[in-house]
Amino acid sequence: MFKTHSALPRLTAIAFAVAFAGVANAGEVEVLHWWTSGGEAKAAAALKQTMEAKGHTWKDFAVAGGGGDAAMTVLKSRVISGNAPAAAQIKGPALQEWAAEGVLANIDDVAKADHWDDVLPKVVADVMKYKGHYIAAPVNVHRVNWLWANPEVFKKANAKVPTTWDEFFVAAEAIKKAGMIPLAHGGQNWQDFTTFEDVAIGVGGVDFYKKALVQLNGDAINSPTMIKVLETYKKIKPYTDKNAPGRDWNLATAMVIKGEAGMQLMGDWAKGEFLAAGKKPGTDFVCSPAPGSGSKAYTFNIDSFAMFQLKNEANTKAQKDLALAIMSPAFQELFNLNKGSIPVRSDVKLDKFDDCAKESAKDFQATSKSGGLVPSIAHGMAVAPAAEGAIKDAVSKFWNDDNETAKAAQAEILKASKAK
Repeated sequence: MFKTHSALPRLTAIAFAVAFAGVANAGEVEVLHWWTSGGEAKAAAALKQTMEAKGHTWKDFAVAGGGGDAAMTVLKSRVISGNAPAAAQIKGPALQEWAAEGVLANIDDVAKADHWDDVLPKVVADVMKYKGHYIAAPVNVHRVNWLWANPEVFKKANAKVPTTWDEFFVAAEAIKKAGMIPLAHGGQNWQDFTTFEDVAIGVGGVDFYKKALVQLNGDAINSPTMIKVLETYKKIKPYTDKNAPGRDWNLATAMVIKGEAGMQLMGDWAKGEFLAAGKKPGTDFVCSPAPGSGSKAYTFNIDSFAMFQLKNEANTKAQKDLALAIMSPAFQELFNLNKGSIPVRSDVKLDKFDDCAKESAKDFQATSKSGGLVPSIAHGMAVAPAAEGAIKDAVSKFWNDDNETAKAAQAEILKASKAK
């Protein structure tokens, strides 16, 4: 999806760097994913070469579509028919749902040999486990709660990049008066929801976020803090433009790149757009934690591969080699340089990463120890799909209906949180 600096010349070297000695008992590894363009496709090619260097056969099972909905439909039919692939791109609570069906493989032996418990924060490792056993391999970490800013726009508006929501509205007003769009926004429900969770953690704090949007605690959802979150959220909308409805996220990023808009609230995949446009972090664009987050709150989105139970012994060996390759420092570096995210392993050197990635990695490690590292509800990491979808719809309805009150939206969210 995103292009950064090309890493193709290094693919072969990486493929052999993580290869095991010998190619005995070579098997076939079929992998379902939706890495079909840009840097993601390069990373898939690297993984393929890694597996082929081990003597295995790579069978690509790519299903286009960034959200993976189409891929999940195909996967379900394959699993039901008893023909599951070796691995599939699945994330968050959906991993637990698949594991509960009894179709995923236990890869504790791979995880133990490679010391995953030592190099993964517990909150991340727990997502990859079912009843204490590893059933998936994580690929990366996206920080969701980022604010992207064009320093030239801020200079023209005589404004400063905000670190709190009060400062956000001061800056937005200044940019609006200077004749530019304060916030580039794409009016799609997942983008509305991304902005909402940024406000929830920035205004309500980490504990409120955990209770209301991870645990779906009724008292937290029904609290005065939620009213304040909703009122702050609604106050943002006038600082977006009338053409926002239906706009794709990357087109909103382009508005910031071109200087048409001052800011965007979006995960670090937006960085790939800036880099592809030849922009340099710190000079041409600014990455800053979303208002109110600082270094104390970090909402994460993690891509991962679930491993399915296989009957063929050689293919099972290939599957374990795949899990090891995904978590190898070499692949973690290559993939994340292309994706805009950061390695999920704590022991990968960041020499080749930019300052935004280094800040993300620093905050990732700090929040994993402080308790401020929390799953993104907007990106399928926090709650079951049914509740997530219902809450997402309630939040977008509130965003788009100028007459709906915060109290009414609060009641809708509380009702949605009970969706099964």
